[in-house]
Amino acid sequence: MTKNLNNLGLKNIVENYDLFFIDIWGVLHNGIYFFEDAIKTLDELEKLNKEYVLLSNAPRPNFSVKKFLIKMGIPENISNKVYTSGQASLDYLLKNFKDKKFFHLGPARDFDLFDSFKINKINEIKKCSYIICTGLFDEQDQDLNYYKKMLNDEIKKKMICTNPDLVVDRGEKREYCAGSVAKIFEELGGRVEYFGKPYANVYSQSIKIENKRVLCVGDNLNTDIKGANMQNFSSLLISNGIHKKELENNNQNDLFKQYNVNVDYTQNNLKW
Repeated sequence: MTKNLNNLGLKNIVENYDLFFIDIWGVLHNGIYFFEDAIKTLDELEKLNKEYVLLSNAPRPNFSVKKFLIKMGIPENISNKVYTSGQASLDYLLKNFKDKKFFHLGPARDFDLFDSFKINKINEIKKCSYIICTGLFDEQDQDLNYYKKMLNDEIKKKMICTNPDLVVDRGEKREYCAGSVAKIFEELGGRVEYFGKPYANVYSQSIKIENKRVLCVGDNLNTDIKGANMQNFSSLLISNGIHKKELENNNQNDLFKQYNVNVDYTQNNLKW
């Protein structure tokens, strides 16, 4: 049975857990400004010496997201807890694909992900050995059919998806993420290697999880909550995030069944 923490706060269950995986976008900020109550909650976790990881499906290395959070005004001691899907994919690429030619599918701002082997980037998708997908092109960020046409003849190649999220809300605007393009590629018959939530490796890569009681906090049923379920971790859904409108228009339990997830706790916004 799902327990609501709006009046009780995270403090009501904090002693039940040793480690907290906390999503960033949708929980700590909305892409434009950070949420003060969420940052205060992290301060309280630090006072209790609780371990936590800011686990993000951002398609960028750790240092890039840390820099963004600090610029947004989030304290450095908190920003240092970041681990991203971009970092997980970068470690994999350096080990397995460093010397192969690749095509970058995504916005130019994600270039720092492969800066150390940028010499192998080529501009013609037909000539690449594999595809790195970090998102959508800035000039083609609404029309998914564009990518269906682009990828139709490339399905024998492997795609590395650095962000499994399908969509994200930047303020009040909804944007497609790399996961939406990867899904199209799979539907065409292509093979995708995903990095980030809900896939298991990103949790163990970010911190030691053995013999720890774990709570995953996030606003995405497909990634944050499903990832928790797959790892047998407890979960806290932030309901004012990506599923806000769905939760307003549907019975909560019916929606959870629709996404095939179990949710232990809900809270409108992360609050101590």
